[in-house]
Amino acid sequence: MEQRAVSQSPVKSYMRGDRVFLDTNIIIYAYDSSAGEKHKTANGILADAWDSGNGVLSTQVLQEFFVSATKRIQKPLSVNIAKEIVNDLMSWDIVVNDGESVLKAIDLHQRYHHSFWDSMIIQAAIKSNAVFLLSEDLLDGQIIKGVTIRNPFS
Repeated sequence: MEQRAVSQSPVKSYMRGDRVFLDTNIIIYAYDSSAGEKHKTANGILADAWDSGNGVLSTQVLQEFFVSATKRIQKPLSVNIAKEIVNDLMSWDIVVNDGESVLKAIDLHQRYHHSFWDSMIIQAAIKSNAVFLLSEDLLDGQIIKGVTIRNPFS
């Protein structure tokens, strides 16, 4: 069962042929109807990612999505629905965080002073050759090793 988010309003498109890495919060907001405007924006981004085929995730994003969607949002999803969404998202390009990724994330953490977990997200975006990393948790406009961070909610 494909759980595609459907755009409710026009959104800034990041999906013009470039690979775009989506942080967990984008996926969460797309499935959290209580998130207001962030829900609408994230829904549009997710729809663009499905349509373009240029969306990239990591194993960390899938894991964080499952936990947050079933426990941390105002109206948690059932385990079965969240599992179906994860299964659908696995048709995207998925970066597997291996030992080398952990070591490179530690280097990013030391150099840029992001949390280790955010550094893992950044490293996965770098590893995927993404042009953009969409996240509300990181510095909008910062460029790290060729990846431009964008906050689609600002």
